[in-house]
Amino acid sequence: MYKNDSILPFFGLLFAVALWYMAYLDGQHLAALAGHPLEDLSGGQIGLITFGAVFFIYGVMGYVSYWLEGEELRPGRHESPASVWAGVLIALLAIVLVALSGLLVQTVVYWYQEEPVTNSFAGNLAAYILLDMAMILVIYKKYFVAEVVITEDDHHAEVPW
Repeated sequence: MYKNDSILPFFGLLFAVALWYMAYLDGQHLAALAGHPLEDLSGGQIGLITFGAVFFIYGVMGYVSYWLEGEELRPGRHESPASVWAGVLIALLAIVLVALSGLLVQTVVYWYQEEPVTNSFAGNLAAYILLDMAMILVIYKKYFVAEVVITEDDHHAEVPW
């Protein structure tokens, strides 16, 4: 009825890798022109890396959607396959989340009392916390939330197109 495919996310990831490789080759070319390795990224490299990140996020979101919803959406209510292992994994990820949050709090306190901590460390720690929370939500959605697919026929739809 409604198809999810894995082809578009695959090409999103493929384009991301291709753009990142182009950024690498651009850096190698600029280093060859300069005669020494460059320490800074050029504007072209930043653009290629950014668009590669956009395609990478698109590909990952597509594969997560494909994993959560399946290949074909069918109207009706579908119960989730509850699993003990999913609950254990969520509990372990919650413990990791609490530990990372405590480390972030200690980092901020140390930052203000002693000496500055690098911004990349604090930013990466916050990113790991958000990634952990996202994994908890995805596993919860897959194994503990029933899926409801509602469809409307074209003649009685609220949207006219």
